[in-house]
Amino acid sequence: MDTNAVLDIGVQGLWTAAKLAAPVLLTALAVGFGISLMQSITQIQEVTLSFVPKAVAVCVALLVCGHWMIQEMVHFTNELFEKIPSLLSGG
Repeated sequence: MDTNAVLDIGVQGLWTAAKLAAPVLLTALAVGFGISLMQSITQIQEVTLSFVPKAVAVCVALLVCGHWMIQEMVHFTNELFEKIPSLLSGG
């Protein structure tokens, strides 16, 4: 196994991780920004007011995107398993 193959697997792993984290992180970012904007407009500074909607939105994002996320992980894992013979043979 050469360094190019290791780097290629590492890059693919990082891209897969970024794709899988994006829906949850972007949802939390958008909801957090919206709640923070509403808190600054209304001057209500309650901690649970920002946490509960964000947690609910992240759960909804996982429910909506969960099937796609599992498919992406299975696809990545299948690609890794298919590469094993070529990585071991050095070709």
